[in-house]
Amino acid sequence: MASHRRPKQPSRARVTVLTTAAAAAVAISSQAANAAPSEKPSKDEVKAKVDKLYEEAEQATEKYNGAKEKQEKLQKEISTIQDNVARGQEELNELRDSMGLAAAAQYRTGSIDSSVQLFLSSDPDDYLDKASTMDQLSAQQVDSLKKIQGKQRELSQQRAEASDKLKDLASTRTELGKKKKQVQAKLAEAQKLLNTLTAAEKAALAAEEQRASRSAADRVDLGNVGSASGRAQAAFQAAQTQIGKPYVYGATGTASYDCSGLTSWAYAQAGVSIPRTSQAQASYGRHLSMGELKVGDLVIFYDDLHHVGLYAGNGQVLHAPRSGTVVRYESINNMPFMFGVRI
Repeated sequence: MASHRRPKQPSRARVTVLTTAAAAAVAISSQAANAAPSEKPSKDEVKAKVDKLYEEAEQATEKYNGAKEKQEKLQKEISTIQDNVARGQEELNELRDSMGLAAAAQYRTGSIDSSVQLFLSSDPDDYLDKASTMDQLSAQQVDSLKKIQGKQRELSQQRAEASDKLKDLASTRTELGKKKKQVQAKLAEAQKLLNTLTAAEKAALAAEEQRASRSAADRVDLGNVGSASGRAQAAFQAAQTQIGKPYVYGATGTASYDCSGLTSWAYAQAGVSIPRTSQAQASYGRHLSMGELKVGDLVIFYDDLHHVGLYAGNGQVLHAPRSGTVVRYESINNMPFMFGVRI
């Protein structure tokens, strides 16, 4: 006989658990489906990120260049001061010796006076403050004591200046180390991103860069703008001889360059010394609008002025672009133009 007993219903707690588990499974599978396409960035996405990192590395490079230039300047100044102190000490010793010889002569004749004795046993400042003894010295002795007094003050000031500059040098070296690490970190991060690409993608990127460099070097119409001066033309012609040299941060040639390393080297070949960094070069001469540019003028890019090149004519700039590239021509419109500078 069939049973009419009702089937046992699942408990409310069990239903809740099963429903929650099912919802979680759906959510997880949905997230996995959504995440799958973005697990590996495309070649173009990697290139965009790498280009951004290279730009940030160049910003840090110009700060590194500034710290390095300051370090070299401080080292020269400290060396000069130390040389002056050494010469000053020799002069002071000679002055003291001459006073000592005079005192010895007086001693041998038995005529050494108390004022000279006082000098030999104490600071000349202390003696010269005692006006009552001034008439006991000859004019020559007074003059010698004043020279000693002045030389002592001068040496004291120079030593204090050297001490301050040595502290500044230590601080600058610390800053230099930090900037160098920042550049290296950006380049390492860029390389890490590039390493995520397949061999075919890496080859495609390399081919793009090679095409850009070849077309920039071989098929650029520079027009006939003319140069602002003979030195600007000479600087530009010098830079042209470096086309194809690789970009390396902190480099000033002739095996490799960074952006301001190329421009400062080029102008040096024209007999003109300009500052080392793009920011300093930006304030070195008269500012120009894009329409005023002539061949050899400096061209400054980006809001923080961290990139510089040489105007080549017909809307082209000759520069060392960034890591992974070489010295080449490029459209002036490829970067945010700020102003030109005429040296």
